[in-house]
Amino acid sequence: MNVFFKQGGFVSRESFNGEFDSHKTILWIDLFAPSSIEIDHIANTYNLDIPTKEEREEIEQSARYWEDSNSITINTYFLIRAGNELVNETVTFILHKNILFTLRYSEFKVFEEIEAIVLASPKNFESGFDLIAKMFEARVEKDADLLESAAKETRILRKNVFNEKITDYEHTLERLSNLQELNMSVRDSLFDKRRAITAILKSDKADSQTKKNLTIVLKDLNSLVEFTAVNMNALDNVQNILTNQINIEQNKTIKLFTVVTVAMMPPTLIGTIYGMNFDVMPETHWDFGYPIVLVVMALSTLFPIVYFKKKGWL
Repeated sequence: MNVFFKQGGFVSRESFNGEFDSHKTILWIDLFAPSSIEIDHIANTYNLDIPTKEEREEIEQSARYWEDSNSITINTYFLIRAGNELVNETVTFILHKNILFTLRYSEFKVFEEIEAIVLASPKNFESGFDLIAKMFEARVEKDADLLESAAKETRILRKNVFNEKITDYEHTLERLSNLQELNMSVRDSLFDKRRAITAILKSDKADSQTKKNLTIVLKDLNSLVEFTAVNMNALDNVQNILTNQINIEQNKTIKLFTVVTVAMMPPTLIGTIYGMNFDVMPETHWDFGYPIVLVVMALSTLFPIVYFKKKGWL
């Protein structure tokens, strides 16, 4: 648990040692994978209602944001990479008497960046509201970078599919599925943060400067939500094109087998006729009967192939 103090225009970071220095102004308390004892200590010291793990994961509006006379509690999604995937993990923000409390169980790069910014530019942070506004701004910027990267890869994928350069359909479908999953994860994260920012803007606890900063973040966030919709439509278009390509390839294969089957039917019929055991079959007594039948079988095979080729089926 890291505690950020502000004193004399500077911000210092200290690890929690069981008690707080009453001579310093606390700006931010970051609880990273805290123990139950640490959570109880903070809750009792500041009379806070810190949500449990089950409460943090609930999706109802009342569980994502609530406000009382002294504090604001926000549960919102932050994207984190888990292996090769991006998943949403809930981070809890509690604003209590201008102090920001954050509760998280994973390392987020945006938190490291904010810590560095706070320590380097302390004059820009007078309260926990300034911190949360900067965190949302930094996270939305990262979400924008993710969407830009996904959009670029979508355009490349669409170009390859449209130009029929795809040979490994399974790999392409996997890439398409991963892009769709990424867009949905970013969209869910954006929706959740938009809900939280909108609620803060309606609160009378936030100062005018914080609301001004969050309004700018909200505008960027809304544009990103629209961008995710555009990107999802583009991915749906790619999926439709790819599905059509697969259907065309399947139709070509079926057409080829159909032509081969039809071409082999006449010689099969001829061979079946002359394989009958009848005494009265004049051709079986011809000197050139066998080669003539072979030629007729060959011609009967070639005729359908030539016919289908002229029709453009091959």
